[in-house]
This record gives sequence, C-alpha cells and structure tokens, in this order.
Amino acid sequence: MREMARILLVDDEKIARTLYGDYLTAVGHTVTAVATFLEARQALAADRFDAVVTDLILPGGDGMEVLRHVRERHPGVEVVVITGLDKVDPAVRAIKSGAAEYLVKPVAPEALQHAVRRALTTRELMQENASLRRHVALLEAGQRLATTLDREKLAVATTSALETMAHANGIVLLERDANLGLRAQGTRGLPEGTEEALVAWLREQLLHGKAPGDAEMLDVPFQRVSSFPAIESNTVLGHAVLFYSDARATDGGAEAAGYLVRNWALALRNLDRFAAVEDLAYVDDLTRLFNTRYLHLVLDREVQASIQTQRPFSLLFLDLDHFKSINDNHGHLVGSKLLVETARVVKGCVRDHDVVARYGGDEYVVLLRNTDSGGALKVAERIRRTMETHQFLAREGLSLKLSTCIGVASFPEHARDKATLLDLSDRAMYRGKRGTRNVVYMAAQDLEAPPAERRQGSSGT
Repeated sequence: MREMARILLVDDEKIARTLYGDYLTAVGHTVTAVATFLEARQALAADRFDAVVTDLILPGGDGMEVLRHVRERHPGVEVVVITGLDKVDPAVRAIKSGAAEYLVKPVAPEALQHAVRRALTTRELMQENASLRRHVALLEAGQRLATTLDREKLAVATTSALETMAHANGIVLLERDANLGLRAQGTRGLPEGTEEALVAWLREQLLHGKAPGDAEMLDVPFQRVSSFPAIESNTVLGHAVLFYSDARATDGGAEAAGYLVRNWALALRNLDRFAAVEDLAYVDDLTRLFNTRYLHLVLDREVQASIQTQRPFSLLFLDLDHFKSINDNHGHLVGSKLLVETARVVKGCVRDHDVVARYGGDEYVVLLRNTDSGGALKVAERIRRTMETHQFLAREGLSLKLSTCIGVASFPEHARDKATLLDLSDRAMYRGKRGTRNVVYMAAQDLEAPPAERRQGSSGT
C-alpha cells in the first residue's frame, strides 16, 4: 500500500468530512476536505492529489460532475464515490464512468481505508504500465534512429521523436561538419521567419563553448532552452537544442531527450562509417570519380525514373586519344596524374547533379540527367573543346595537350535498357577512334562494335 497519499475529500456534511477525514489520516494519508463541487475544482487546480473521495449528492453539482472533471482534467487521479442506501444505481453508473470504487453509507473505517487502498494500488499499477509503455516506445524510437542511414530521414525522425517524447515545442539539430563548424540538419516548431536568426545565434553560442541561454532576446515564444550534445566515442558530432514554451521542467523530458540524442549520435556515426564503406565500394581510388559499380547502380535507378516521369537522360562515353603514348613517353606516374586532371576537367563541364564515372583505364562515362540527345551533344562538344584547349600538368611544367572521342546515346531515343544504351554510346565513341579522333558522334543502330580485346581493359590508343 502507498502510505502518505494526498486525498481530496468532497462532502457537504461537516460531520461526514470530519469522520471520513479521521478514518484516512489514521492510516497516514494527508486529507483536504471541501464541501462543494466548485471548491473541489479549485482545490484540484491548486494542488496535487492522488485520489478523490466524493459523495454523490453535493450542492451546486453532484459527485458525477466531480468524477467527470477529474477524469478530463486530472488523469491518473482515482475517484471513490460514496452513496446512500437508495442511491446504488448512480454509484454503478459512476463505476462504469471510471470511478475506482463505490461505498454505501454508513461507511465503516475499514471499508473506506480498504477502498482508498485499492484505488491507490490501481493508480500505481496504471502509472507503472504507462511508464513501461513510455519506456518501450522510447526504446523503439531510439532503435529506429540508430539504424537510419539516410540523413534527411534521420533529421525528420529525430525532431519528431524529440517533439513527441521530450515534449519540446521547438527543435534545432546542428551537425558538426568536416571543418569543425556546425550546420543545421533539421528544425521543427520554430516560428515563421525566426529560423535563420535562431540557427545563427545557436551556432555562434555553441562554437564558442557556451550553453544556449535565454532566447527572449530573439523575440521567439520560448522561455527555456536546453542543449544536448550528440556524443559518440568521446567525439561531439552535433547538438540537439530544445525550446520549451513553459519555463518549468517537463517530467521525464530531459531523460527522454538525452536518450534520443545518444541514438541520434550513434546514427550520425553509422552514417559516417557507411559513407566510408560506400566510398570504398563506389569510388575510383585514383580519380575519386564514381566507379563502374556505382554507374550501373545509378543507371538502373535512372532508367526506372525515366520510365515513370517520361523524362530523358543521356550518356557520354569518353576515351582519351593517344593516351598510351603519354605513358610510354612520360611514365605511368605522369599518366596517372593526367587521368586525375582529366576527371577534374570533365566534372567542370557538367552540372553538380550529373554523374561522372571512370569506366576503366582512360575511359569515362557521364550520365546527364533530364537531358535529351540535343542537349547531350552540346555538353559533349563543350567537353571536347575544353579538353582540346586545356594544358595538362602545367604545374609540373609539362603542359601536355590531349583530346578525346565522345559517343552520345540518349534514353529512350536510342535505347530502352541500360546495356543497349551503354553499348551504343561505346560504339559511337569507337567510330571517332577509327576516324579523325577528337570528335563527337551520336549513337546509331548500324555502328560497328569495338574489338573484343579493347573491351577487356583500357584502349590506350
């Protein structure tokens, strides 16, 4: 049994209030006695109670109104109703409406004490169940965060969890970047027009090792600010800053926030590790361009997206002219440096969302998103002219000249599958290699296939 509970006793009869109050204080409870429904509402608003004992017959409102008010405004407080011998039916209705117990007058001390004890036990069990459910929900939310490997989805999930489980009214997630700065990864609940100033203020505070203080200076409707560093393996990966409209602490909010932020930190670390692994799997060691493994992956996605959106895309297949002679005359180290510089030149000729991959040896493939054959020809010609006029390895004092052949093929104009598209762009490129070189050719169905031995590695021609 829970001793020293706080009980609100509601009865319009002074003798009953005194008698029942004595019964309850005798077993260690603290009793506040009132006579009316209005007084009961005022007492409940002013203080915290564990249980309410109320007569069903009251001036200015009956015990059912007390019950309804407690259930609506003070969930978790149990209610025991007392009725006369001829008022059993209302008591039964009260039980159906959520009362914990009912007693029939005259009420014996042991009966009242037992009823209150059972009501308090029920309350404790309900609180334990609610606490268990909250902990389970918190655990599940943490697991979802820790296993999310998409930064945008992680930001949405983290801010949502902090709002729901840490009861934050506003949230800013700041992630530490490679330059040891802080960038906003996600926000939630910030008043319109305040986000930029608020994030800048937080970044300034945190970068100078200050805990964010009073935000009133920023004219935002928050009274309390709490910052939680996202720490994993003794490294601070970011900060979650929570804003509250109420200056008072929220029960369990800080504990929930700390747990969620720890899982956010774990997810950030996993993202970094995943990026490193992905880098090894999809990036060419020499040029740091994407490799063929990634090219095939993104081509599969682009084909599906193009089918769904009816938007074209194009491939450029590039092969360097006379690259073998550079290796022979200047050595493979110079050749490798030239391949790296070629990667930079080609990337400088396309948009950020286009994909440039090293296909093998001195061959490169460019995927031009949302680009038809006409647009692709313009980009290919831009690359060809830039390569032709560029002085390679000028810093090394060599100023080498280099040209390229480029084949162009577009989806769905020339092919409706990945393999055919790659083959046609390769054939178009090979037509240039067999002719004048330093040229751009468009794909066609009757183009000659490259020799099988050339496809086994770098052409070197």
